[in-house]
Amino acid sequence: MTITSFSPTVARSKRKDKNLLMIELPEPLFLKALNKQAVSRPPVWMMRQAGRYLPEYRAVRSKITFETLCTTPDLAAEVTLQPVDLLGVDAAVIFSDILVILGAIGVPFYFDLEGGPRISQPIRSASDIDKLVPAEPPSKLAYVGEAIRKVDAILRPRSVPVIGFAGAPFTLAAYAIEGKTSREFAITRRFLIEQPEAFSKLLSHLAEAIIAHLHFQIKSGARAVQLFDTWGGIMSSPEYRQIVYPHTKHVITEIQKAGVPIILYMNGSTPHLNNMLETGADGLSVDWRMPLDQVRQIVGSAPVLQGNLDPTLLYSKPEVIERKTRKMITDHGVSKLIANLGHGILPDVPVEHARAFIDAVKNYS
Repeated sequence: MTITSFSPTVARSKRKDKNLLMIELPEPLFLKALNKQAVSRPPVWMMRQAGRYLPEYRAVRSKITFETLCTTPDLAAEVTLQPVDLLGVDAAVIFSDILVILGAIGVPFYFDLEGGPRISQPIRSASDIDKLVPAEPPSKLAYVGEAIRKVDAILRPRSVPVIGFAGAPFTLAAYAIEGKTSREFAITRRFLIEQPEAFSKLLSHLAEAIIAHLHFQIKSGARAVQLFDTWGGIMSSPEYRQIVYPHTKHVITEIQKAGVPIILYMNGSTPHLNNMLETGADGLSVDWRMPLDQVRQIVGSAPVLQGNLDPTLLYSKPEVIERKTRKMITDHGVSKLIANLGHGILPDVPVEHARAFIDAVKNYS
């Protein structure tokens, strides 16, 4: 591979072979921003950036099931690399699914014909929780680690980091109890009210499984990780603080011991900004419902913010996307910002519109 995107500095290796030269790569822009270093522009990537909006992804996916794509390292690596090569994003989020942890601890799942997740045997009692097993990622989720290693081997010389991820304890619990995606998660909320001790036990078990999985991804080459609390926003702020927050904070604290930054994302983040802040996460990824400059006023100057263009704005004309993106950055400021969407990119967004968003950030001055 010929590398032309940077000028490496060459230094002597400390190994016994004094003739061996070691290339010192520049720190990726994404990691510089996440570590609160000065940058000339925000880095940019998109949640779900390896997905159905890309014809190249659809070509791979048309031949196999979603489960096969997730569990085949070569294919997962291939689709992870697509948005880096096609759009020029500043980070590659590994292609996987948050539910793989559930399968590892003994909660089988599958995807129906429309692509929605289904839990084969939902958790409905304390006895169901007693049957759960440790995640053991190196054996049960080895395919995730192998995909990360493959992508990192290609992208590290290009100074593009791999982002690992996992679902947050509450979001995984919601899927495990509800059995599927829901608007209200009424079964989950009833479980929480009627069996609070069992619910807390489930969150605790999930937290330990998440910690093990994220540590495994870091050891495999992930240089940052993101925790997705997709359904945390269905809870009130006080309820979240009392029941969920301790487990989320525990995950974040344990992962930070590895020396790798962690980003916390929540859909429905507006009522929970202070809860998110107090977890101590290195980055707070927020949805599109509140402008970033207003979010900054609430959370203060300390955390890095990630987001938060409304995903539906990518249906706009490219010139509108560019204008809205530039305004988002200008209103907040370049410092301590990672440009992203407020949720995952939608599957029918035109590729050129996604590129307009990426280019607007990369060309920002």
